[in-house]
Amino acid sequence: MTPPSESAPTGAAVSRARRLAAFRTPDPARSRLELAVTVLPFFALAALSWMALSIGPWLAVLLSLANAAFVVRLFMIQHDCGHGAFFGERRWNDRIGRVLGVLTLTPYDAWRRTHAVHHASTGNLDRRGTGDVPTLTVAEYRALSPVRRGAYRLVRHPAFLFGVAPFYSFFLQNRLPVGLMRSGWRPWASALGTDLALLLLLGALYLLGGLPVLLFVWLPAMLLAASAGMWLFYVQHQFEDTSWDGEADWSVQEAALHGSSHYVLPPVLNWITGNIGLHHVHHLASRIPFYRLPEALEASGLDSDARRLTLRESLGCARLALWDEDSRSLVSFADARRSGAGAVPRPA
Repeated sequence: MTPPSESAPTGAAVSRARRLAAFRTPDPARSRLELAVTVLPFFALAALSWMALSIGPWLAVLLSLANAAFVVRLFMIQHDCGHGAFFGERRWNDRIGRVLGVLTLTPYDAWRRTHAVHHASTGNLDRRGTGDVPTLTVAEYRALSPVRRGAYRLVRHPAFLFGVAPFYSFFLQNRLPVGLMRSGWRPWASALGTDLALLLLLGALYLLGGLPVLLFVWLPAMLLAASAGMWLFYVQHQFEDTSWDGEADWSVQEAALHGSSHYVLPPVLNWITGNIGLHHVHHLASRIPFYRLPEALEASGLDSDARRLTLRESLGCARLALWDEDSRSLVSFADARRSGAGAVPRPA
């Protein structure tokens, strides 16, 4: 298997990736500011939500749901730390990342490993299965038994993807180093260390405020943030004219440029999501701090290369489920059935 670094991308993608290298240096003062304006409002809203319990649980829940925005932003900072992009020194990236991992329900070191695999294999049909959304080709789907087709349709249903899957991923799967069971002690230390810190945090909340604090202050923010995070991760690569190739034709730069979307969001959502909508830029140069992504985009001339998705357009991506190798596009089950003239039977 050819490592990503030895792939043969086009000169244009490589040239653009090199041009982005100038933006990789973080600004320590800016990083500290971004951390402060995220952490402080997060705790302030959590405290307000807690105090609102004296008025009624409905107000506490509303404030908690608003706080989901800051949970998402905390994850984006943790994400940059995992790439070594938020601070100049690795030790500070790791320290801050591990602390934030408790607040985001994501063990930092274990997640960093699986996320590195995602960056090294996104859009590669021969290396699916780690850190990505389960995606089959039309041919693979047609070859499944009716029961397995039904299971895949369930997994790809929006209610499952953005309702069940986020809960499973953040609340259950992250509690053990799933996928890294044989990767040594570090993933175990990361997962179990995060679990212990999380247990102490939740235990303290329970002792100080009882079950209502957990149910109406902590839980709603975590659930909504998990679903929002899953949606962002989905739409960044799961769009109609994305790019998937077998190992022989795949390159990491081409996959970054054409298999990652430019999610055009309103300014407030760009702030909440740490500019992660500029995902093609991020995949071409993952060491760029999120607050430098807009200037990197402007200077690189990448705005016309990636698939631009507006908020309205992105909603249609939820129906896509299969990679059609003939049309080189992501299609829905209905589209695949029509193109196959009935070759895709409905599951029993």
